[in-house]
Amino acid sequence: MSEIERIEKSLSLVDHVDTLPIPDGAIVSGFWPIRDEIDLRPLMDKLRQKGHPLCLPAIAEPHLQFRKLERGAELVPAGFGTMEPAASAEVLRPDVMLMPLSGFDRDGNRLGYGKGHYDTAIAAFEMEAPVLCIGVAFSVQEVDRVPVEAHDKPLNGILTEVGYRAFG
Repeated sequence: MSEIERIEKSLSLVDHVDTLPIPDGAIVSGFWPIRDEIDLRPLMDKLRQKGHPLCLPAIAEPHLQFRKLERGAELVPAGFGTMEPAASAEVLRPDVMLMPLSGFDRDGNRLGYGKGHYDTAIAAFEMEAPVLCIGVAFSVQEVDRVPVEAHDKPLNGILTEVGYRAFG
């Protein structure tokens, strides 16, 4: 996919913001895109305009920490070419997680990057309350089947440049 095509498809995510099943005022986590991932920063800005508090993941122990994302706040390199809010940012518990992935299937299974960071964080959060997990990717990232392990949590839905699709 060309850079221009990636940019155009990333921008089209905003066209589908009103189809997302995000409750009013829900805290939404996003991600800072790396390499050739879809760029959801325009979508995140639209969600901010709609009144959603935003956060980004930061590598921490025992699992990912989600730090508040505010306009003009300091972002620091987090490895792998991504950025995260500085350690001084407020830690939030997301109600909705917009998640990166390398592939997904029609059953809502997500192929991540192999470290299990999201699975561990989701398991910890869900001890308190459910988390709405929405994958964000290009439609060409859909595959026939994603291998599933016992700890893998399926996505509730997927957002691509084509629109939102619920699973389950």
